[in-house]
Amino acid sequence: MDLEQARKELIALQDQMSAYDHAMGLLSYDGETTAPAGTAANRGHSMGILSEIMYKLSTGKETVELLEFLDAHKEELNQKEQRMVYLLLKDIRFMQKIPMDEYVAYQKFVVECEDVWHNAKVNNDFASYRPYLEKMVDYCVRFAHYAAPDKDPYDYWLNEYEPGINKETCEAFFSTLRERLVPLIHKVAQKPQVSDSCIKGDFDDARQEALAYWLMDLIGLDRDHVGLSTTEHPFTTSLGSHLDERITTHYYPEDLSYSMFSVVHEGGHALYDTGSDDNLAYTVLDGGVSMGIHESQSRFYENILGRSKGFAKFVFPKLQELFPEEMKPYTWEDFYKAINRVQPSLVRTEADEVTYTLHVMIRFELEKRLFAGELKVADLPREWNRLYKEYLGIDVPDDKRGVLQDSHWSFGAFGYFPSYALGSAYGAQFLAKMKETVDVDAALAKGDFSAINAWNKEHIWHYGSLLTPAEILQNTLGAPFDPAYYLDYLEAKCKDVYGL
Repeated sequence: MDLEQARKELIALQDQMSAYDHAMGLLSYDGETTAPAGTAANRGHSMGILSEIMYKLSTGKETVELLEFLDAHKEELNQKEQRMVYLLLKDIRFMQKIPMDEYVAYQKFVVECEDVWHNAKVNNDFASYRPYLEKMVDYCVRFAHYAAPDKDPYDYWLNEYEPGINKETCEAFFSTLRERLVPLIHKVAQKPQVSDSCIKGDFDDARQEALAYWLMDLIGLDRDHVGLSTTEHPFTTSLGSHLDERITTHYYPEDLSYSMFSVVHEGGHALYDTGSDDNLAYTVLDGGVSMGIHESQSRFYENILGRSKGFAKFVFPKLQELFPEEMKPYTWEDFYKAINRVQPSLVRTEADEVTYTLHVMIRFELEKRLFAGELKVADLPREWNRLYKEYLGIDVPDDKRGVLQDSHWSFGAFGYFPSYALGSAYGAQFLAKMKETVDVDAALAKGDFSAINAWNKEHIWHYGSLLTPAEILQNTLGAPFDPAYYLDYLEAKCKDVYGL
């Protein structure tokens, strides 16, 4: 095989793969947003056919021979080509270990499982979801055994979402956080609670939607390439490439902050993806490299920027314009304190920055035990409720606000949740580094994200998946990852809001 011809075929292969990914992504996105309630079987039928084609394309003789040839000549390839071949071979070797009929059946099952979860959450009906979740856990354990028979199944999936981590590293990380977070939460609890009345009330959807689009423009999203829709559980997805990004939100009339911060959170994901170099489009290097780095961007925009004093002061006049009667009794300082209120809560996506990690720890503990066979799916609601009482001191009134609240398990994303906490900690250390060259506070006070976005694009976004997470952290920070930055940040925030 000629090397130059093989290089051309490498690009053509990724073009084909991205087209099928685009079609399957559209099916999934439609199911999560605007598809009629009874169409899951129809989407599952199409997903099954497309996933079979994708399986055959990925694992076929011509593809394997092409990639193995390129891998044998990797010293003659450039950095991008080497990374493409590595990532493609990694995915293909995983798929080769899974029987095609199981892979296709799984893709169809995901569509069905997500549909059942959605209805179960709406109807507070864990019993209807239980057999699907049992089957999903079985799929994920079995696939992990296929892929890495000598590896702990949960370690396998943790590493898939954030390369380099496992149960041991997660436990050490969470132990470090717990050591300072628990005393911090106790100190805050002893102080008079700040009011969040300015973000509670009756805020109609239309004006919340107007705010959502304004926030998208404010943080620098290009609405020619980033769309907004509504769904039960907000998410972000790329369709085909970083040139078509979709974010979603959910409007709650009783809580202005939910949609506001879900838009900024998902907007952080979209900024990362759309910030990939255009020459990475339609390749495996397009978009973010890991969920930890991805969540570092979403949590950075949602919390470190979005809950800052400068951002609160800049945004508040817009809230007064859109909700004049609701905001009339309040000041921007009231708003700042409201969005930084620390109080244990039921729902992870509504949690404050300080108690948020406890929500993630609970999911980590449950997933770890599920995959070890120490916990049955049938016992999840009871254990969920027990851990919420133990970790957060609150009673869970129903499964809708308990074990059914997150969508992740319905599409097999076991091992994802620790990425949220890791990403939050990465973001705090990114902030410290960014402040060496960017006046972040002045930028937020002016509502000008250009310098912030430019720094992130230069150090993180434009690489897409060209660099590993470890390389991005080392190149950007010039020092090892240190969660102390995150803990220092949280303690400073609580000192400011609560006068500790």
